[in-house]
Amino acid sequence: MSDFIYLASQSPRRRQLLEQLGVTYELLLADEVEDAEALETLLKNESPAAYVKRVTGLKLEAALARMKRRKLKPAPVLCSDTTVALGRVIYGKPENAGDAVRMLTELGGTTHRVLTAVAVQAGKRRVEALSTSRVSFELMSRSQIRDYVATGEPMGKAGAYAVQGRAAMHITDIKGSYSGIMGLPLWETACLLRSVGVKV
Repeated sequence: MSDFIYLASQSPRRRQLLEQLGVTYELLLADEVEDAEALETLLKNESPAAYVKRVTGLKLEAALARMKRRKLKPAPVLCSDTTVALGRVIYGKPENAGDAVRMLTELGGTTHRVLTAVAVQAGKRRVEALSTSRVSFELMSRSQIRDYVATGEPMGKAGAYAVQGRAAMHITDIKGSYSGIMGLPLWETACLLRSVGVKV
């Protein structure tokens, strides 16, 4: 039984969701020399599910190497990645405000998928899960999109929106895991952690 885990994620939402589960964690963040963004490069013709699972695996490998390099006390390591997909088109984090406007314009009036992969490694054992949810947006006007982008909230978020933020006023329907859309599906995460001996 492990009394804590390492969370290899910069996301404040993932921290908040882990706290909701009552899990004790320590952050295991990338060094300045690591190019964390490079791990998110898309491969040609890669499906959204394959992409998000592969990126999560790469993040986990990097975190395990970090733990070893820093000679940290062994404990389970949790990594997660979220992507937004419309058909086979993947919407990552917007590069700038103009890119955020483009993404939200394309997602407006549609139902898209939000895929979040979770992976936990404890010793030699690795367990993984994939949560897929569907989110429907109303057709947003240009001024609604511009006003939302101006808040800065879309930056750093897959698909250029945060379900728990102001974007919620444009969401007409959600099917699936709300916490998964936020970035860490709690049911799947709790199952994975229990399976490697973490008390949840």
